[in-house]
Amino acid sequence: MELDASTMTALWGAVILSGIYHGVNPGMGWPLAVSAGLMAGRPRALAKAIGALAVGHLLAMLAILLPFSMMTALISWQKEIRIGAGLLVIAAGMYLLFNRSHPRFLSRVRPSRLVLWSFLAAMAHGAGLMLVPIYLGICGAEAGDGGHEAARELMGQNIASAFFVAFAHTIAMSVAGGLIAAAIYFYFGLKFLSRTWFNLDMVWASSLILVGLFGIYATLRGH
Repeated sequence: MELDASTMTALWGAVILSGIYHGVNPGMGWPLAVSAGLMAGRPRALAKAIGALAVGHLLAMLAILLPFSMMTALISWQKEIRIGAGLLVIAAGMYLLFNRSHPRFLSRVRPSRLVLWSFLAAMAHGAGLMLVPIYLGICGAEAGDGGHEAARELMGQNIASAFFVAFAHTIAMSVAGGLIAAAIYFYFGLKFLSRTWFNLDMVWASSLILVGLFGIYATLRGH
């Protein structure tokens, strides 16, 4: 099914907005970048930390999206795959909504290993799962004349889409988180952070549930 331009624009907009949302969330690591900059006493350390967080986040997005990109070659099961993905995202959101404790293993990762920390944090918080219903909406759903050759071509297209989605999302996340980190580092300081920032855990979990519901709704409506 070929998507119209407005639907495709909305889906790519959702990729960017989810990246900004992840970037704003302190759980994705920008406070660690502020800390790295302050400890080293130079802005370059902050920028390096943001880059490391971005690499880890990108790897986490690909770890989730690439398996789904291979599954999309099963055209006859496309509807079931999209509904199953939506239910998986809803389940992750429900789990995080009722389990407020933060993963303890993240505190055992050395601050110098920000790539690993970012990867594990994104996986633990279900950040990649939030992209799955959006990504499956972007994927091509037609396999031409059918057969193995067409399935391979479709899989190649959708693997490429997975990389584009992951890169676009990560860039948006890094810009949003980097701007907040830079503002606190250069202007506001850590006291501002402790006084004004709010907990996004419930919003994060609720957003996963909403994205999963939207994915199922869009599938049943044939989008």
